[in-house]
Amino acid sequence: MRRQLMTGLLVTIVLTVLLGIVYPLAITGISQVAFSHRANGSLVTVGGKVIGSALIGQSFTDAKGNPLPQYFQPRPSAAGTGYDAMSSGASNLGPSNETLISSVAARVVAYRRFNGLGPHDAVPIDAVTSSGSGLDPDISEANALEQATRVARARRVPLPTVLSLVHAHTDSRPWGVLGEQTVNVLDLNITLDRIR
Repeated sequence: MRRQLMTGLLVTIVLTVLLGIVYPLAITGISQVAFSHRANGSLVTVGGKVIGSALIGQSFTDAKGNPLPQYFQPRPSAAGTGYDAMSSGASNLGPSNETLISSVAARVVAYRRFNGLGPHDAVPIDAVTSSGSGLDPDISEANALEQATRVARARRVPLPTVLSLVHAHTDSRPWGVLGEQTVNVLDLNITLDRIR
């Protein structure tokens, strides 16, 4: 019996050291060498100050929570009060849920009004639905193109300039076939702030 207890204790100590200390340190070291930007959270800095992460969306709103017209707006977030990494997750509402149907309908109306669209103009789906994580930093290229006129008008920048920035910040489909072309909202807005 004593031999079995000693063997169990020894295995516990060895596995704790290997899997609790050596393995995490090795993986951390490898990630710091091979993928340091990503391993450190893909932080985005402007003027030496961290303003966000390229991997987590954020709101571009005023103090009252109203979207700022001079910025491209991200897709809606179901994470806490919006882009709260501690509350990451989807709403888990199904397509026939009345709450989801009414919130999407309200978002469609608000999106059309905010972007100066007509009552029957198409609205990109990612503009009115949240992502699975609620933290998606990207919007579709179609969504960015719909917002370009509003942003150009609010910033008093020629529309072709804003459109060329959207195209320059458009990322291709993963592996060339998955999903759709996307635009990182934070990166695009930072570039806009640099020009005006």
